[in-house]
Amino acid sequence: MSEVITRFAPSPTGHLHLGGARTAIFNWLLARHFGGKFCLRIEDTDLLRSKQEYTDSILASMRWLGLDWDGDLIYQTKRTDLYNSYVDKLLATNHAYWCSCTAEEVEAMREKARATGQKPRYDGHCRDLGLGPGEGRCVRLRLPDSGRVSFTDLVKGPIAIDVQELDDFVIRRADGMPTYNMAVVVDDHEMGLTHIIRGDDHISNTPKQILLYQALGLEIPKFGHVPMILGKDKQKLSKRHGAKAVIEYEKDGLLPEALVNYLARLGWSHGDQELFTIDELIKYFDGTSLNPSQACFDDVKLAWCNAHVMRGLPLDALAAKVQPFVENIGLGVQPIERLIPLCQMFRERTSDLLGLAQSFRPLLVAASDLSFIDKDKNKHLTAVGRTHLTKIRDILSSLEPFEPEAINQALNDYVATNNLKFKEVAPPVRTALMGFMGGSHLHEIMAFLGRAETLARFDLAISLCQD
Repeated sequence: MSEVITRFAPSPTGHLHLGGARTAIFNWLLARHFGGKFCLRIEDTDLLRSKQEYTDSILASMRWLGLDWDGDLIYQTKRTDLYNSYVDKLLATNHAYWCSCTAEEVEAMREKARATGQKPRYDGHCRDLGLGPGEGRCVRLRLPDSGRVSFTDLVKGPIAIDVQELDDFVIRRADGMPTYNMAVVVDDHEMGLTHIIRGDDHISNTPKQILLYQALGLEIPKFGHVPMILGKDKQKLSKRHGAKAVIEYEKDGLLPEALVNYLARLGWSHGDQELFTIDELIKYFDGTSLNPSQACFDDVKLAWCNAHVMRGLPLDALAAKVQPFVENIGLGVQPIERLIPLCQMFRERTSDLLGLAQSFRPLLVAASDLSFIDKDKNKHLTAVGRTHLTKIRDILSSLEPFEPEAINQALNDYVATNNLKFKEVAPPVRTALMGFMGGSHLHEIMAFLGRAETLARFDLAISLCQD
């Protein structure tokens, strides 16, 4: 097999969304599987809607996902002369011609066809007039008079369409700019692409592009069209399904490895395996096993996937990843060493980095800033609770060493000595330490806080106890 070269070609008219990210992932994995090249092209010819901020966002999202590209980044707006040189070749070989028909005249042709039950299309009025360039004139591709355009789609299998279903479509507009299909074919050829995986909303463009390849005498790449991602209700994916732009997932604390894993599984499979490392995805993704059925996005399953990846990280790596989230929610710059024990305590209790950082809050504020949930405070900070807290505070004040094992033993001894059950003692202690009925093991919490902070929280809780 010759070198496999793929690409991703987003338009900078918005942030990178999940469908585009999945397309990029499929192309990246295919190139990496075969040791080939993955190229990135910015299709910025829509001058009114394209914005630099979206280009920057797309590039940042690609880097965050780990989808590195090979070679230079290509911008279509910088290649107009190249596209027009190919249009000139088609004119020179009589595969294209100048057309002077106005938009109104073309629409009249289509209306006439509709009225007679025919397919609405341009009727070839200027095909044989021998026109040259002129004001308001475009260039159209001269299609074969008969025949079929056929290709074997990597996803959908054999596809064929009669050329009679098409018309002589425009390849250079009257303003001198090449059309989408013309620019794409030139770019894909110049970049040496061998495989193109894209959304099936582009499938209607593929016969036109194949005709351009044939007219130019160029080798045709392999195409694969993946169905769009739907919501659980089988409707087009949108924000109401919980879907967000890639940049939002990053801000909300999703891990890129999890999003890549999840999106790769939307429309592709390797047996029944659900969870993959990036290396495993590269190993198994060879362009086969792409599902022609539409896949449904499930934000709950994505969260599950992210939780699994998060819990599999070494603690120091997880601490490094959660550190900026801790700072962003107003808890200051915390050293990695201080976050590692918190990660160990809380990573089984949340599914993303933002939630993990928020779970640290009760243990990273001073006792005076601790917030209490009224329901738990009223239920557990009672006269009975005050008795337990007062006695345990006295024990802890002189406990040596103030370490997890010793703290745990002291709590168990208190329960046993007073003929109590742990569930009678734990609620007021937990509420005193956390402000609510949550958190990790009590001895871990107290060891992390240290003696002084632990006693300060006991004192505050005792003052809040109601008779």
